[in-house]
Amino acid sequence: MGVARQPPPGEGESLRTVVIALLANAGIAAAKFVAALLTRSSAMLAEAIHATADTGNQVLLLLADRLARRPADESHPLGHGREAYFWALVAALGMFLTGALLAVRQGIMELFHPVRVSSPLAAYVVLGISFCLDGVSLMRAYRQLKKEATRLDLEFLEHFDRSSDPVGRAVFAEDAVAMVGNVVAFAGIVLDRLTGSAIPDAAAALLIGLCLAVVALDLTRRNRDFLVGRQASAAVRDGLRRLISRQPGVTAVDELWVTFVGPRRLWVVARIQIDDALDGRAMKRLLRATEAAVQAQSTSFERVDLVPS
Repeated sequence: MGVARQPPPGEGESLRTVVIALLANAGIAAAKFVAALLTRSSAMLAEAIHATADTGNQVLLLLADRLARRPADESHPLGHGREAYFWALVAALGMFLTGALLAVRQGIMELFHPVRVSSPLAAYVVLGISFCLDGVSLMRAYRQLKKEATRLDLEFLEHFDRSSDPVGRAVFAEDAVAMVGNVVAFAGIVLDRLTGSAIPDAAAALLIGLCLAVVALDLTRRNRDFLVGRQASAAVRDGLRRLISRQPGVTAVDELWVTFVGPRRLWVVARIQIDDALDGRAMKRLLRATEAAVQAQSTSFERVDLVPS
């Protein structure tokens, strides 16, 4: 027995967030490659690689958002929501392989074959503009997550840790590390000019690569967790258990599973004990009423299945 689903609030926000990030990163990547050629800075080249990896990731995140919205069919009775976690996982791995590893490689090459930064003005201008554009995209992702956190009565960091939306989380994390990368690249180029040594520029490239690796591995871990079937928080499960137990005719909730089947989409399965005095028709009415009561709590409940013990 199942309950029809209405789209949960916030689904359209992720799409707008990733489109803004994609447009910003595409322009930033092109500008940083030009600046890297003009300045011969390894840190600038690492940032260009970083921006290119982010642009590719946003394309994959758009794909994730689109595929996850496909309706349920005979082969996928719970919908295609977990497509979002698969493609977000691919994006995170791509960020690690094409962004982090190439940036680290560039920093190591610079240490063995140092090249001084020349004409740094272009790098300063591009990094300044990039910092502003990344900031706009970051604030967009922050507002989306903050709005959801307020609706759920959670602190921002708590919601960021629990959020089932891989798109909003990835955009926020990528933009945050992009702003850090801009600052690190700027510091590396300035120190190169002040010290007369190529080591600061090489160190900046290495640090950018390491920051990317940390973020990419964290996003990979989170997406894997949801992909294999993460449960909702204990607070959500406890609230549902109390709600179901309060229904007239329900004597106990033996088992309860609340599993994510996509961003903001949950599948509720409960094994319940029912008053022995109820006949078959009354039991069916009780199950329908209880499922409706659960569904009324949130449109995030994709499906509700109750099984009498």
